Amino acid sequence: MASIDLKEFQEKISTQFRPWQRSFQFWVRAADIYAGYKVFQIKVSFEKDVEKAEAMWERHHEYAADKIYNMCSDMGGFFLKVAQVVGKPDLAPAAWVRKLVTLCDQAPGTPSNVVRLVLEKELGRSVDEMFERFDWDPIGSASIAQVHRARIKGDKKDIVVKVQHPGVQDLMMTDLRNLQAFALCVQKTDLQFDFFSVCKEMEKQVNTNLSWSESVDCGFVPHRMLKGNRRHGVDYIMQAAGYEFDFTREADAMDRIRTFLSGSNIKTVVKVPRVIKDVVTRKVLAMEYIDGIPILNLKDEIIKRGIDPDGKIATAAKQNILKSLSLAYGHMILESGFFHADPHPGNILICKGSEKKAPPSVIMKSATLAVEHAAASDRNDRTCHHFQKFGIKVIGDRDISVN
Repeated sequence: MASIDLKEFQEKISTQFRPWQRSFQFWVRAADIYAGYKVFQIKVSFEKDVEKAEAMWERHHEYAADKIYNMCSDMGGFFLKVAQVVGKPDLAPAAWVRKLVTLCDQAPGTPSNVVRLVLEKELGRSVDEMFERFDWDPIGSASIAQVHRARIKGDKKDIVVKVQHPGVQDLMMTDLRNLQAFALCVQKTDLQFDFFSVCKEMEKQVNTNLSWSESVDCGFVPHRMLKGNRRHGVDYIMQAAGYEFDFTREADAMDRIRTFLSGSNIKTVVKVPRVIKDVVTRKVLAMEYIDGIPILNLKDEIIKRGIDPDGKIATAAKQNILKSLSLAYGHMILESGFFHADPHPGNILICKGSEKKAPPSVIMKSATLAVEHAAASDRNDRTCHHFQKFGIKVIGDRDISVN
């Protein structure tokens, strides 16, 4: 017992110093990236040939993308959420997208001794008492938690155990405040919108765990660093923050979506893992293990099987996957009104062992951000307004048609 108390004490001391360490790391790296762009702007201004200038910009974006990737990967936490949002083709330079899209499950992991402490504190039993086998090397690690393969005693099937990183909410608050300060420094000259206020709103969402998340209508217009005057993914981050720290809500959402998609009137091969009810707390969530291929690795898997990735068979398989996901989302959004709102590549797997002639089964790994759109009566008008922007005509309280 004394050794466990000593480990807990060491972890508490480490946790208290982590925000200061993260702040220092962020400012050193952010200043380096920003200064690099400012120096490059001066350099490229002397190039009069437009095509050569564009080529120079592309090379510098690739150079900066490596630095941004390393910063987000090393620091994890909120910066992985930033990477998920910024790494979109309609928002960031192509070089950034190619690099950042691979960050889905590559956050720094929590050490096994700390994972053991979290498990035993949350579940009230020792790991050896509860599990026949527990793989301490995580299958994947993301911004909020990491997942381990395990098997409960007396059961013959493997499960996946999701364990929240200790102190992750406080670290996200630190990250947000650093972003706020950074926004104040650069938005007057390089960002043509009030990014500081957006960061303040995100801080409110993380800190209060609100049950409803407001959408933010704002353009993302950095000077040559990010593309376009578009509505971007800030609302995605805001929705994520309030729900993801409570795994009991995630378990309820998974059950609700799984029950809906497996209903007799829904013809879809999209699957949501079954929750293991006895292993669910605010910081621990267990679900059935389903063997699958990350959707980002689909091309490599197709090549491994000796199939031309650009041929008819591969094209048909990819079309079936897209059709299956589109059908599932159509039913969730338009029929149920309760849907999985975090479909980034790290949350989508393609089932192994699918029949060659049948549509590939698609697994949705997490239902953390399932949102019921008409959850509050005072939001109905705003909900109708947003549906109409997508060409969906709201007839009554529940009747919805597509124009």
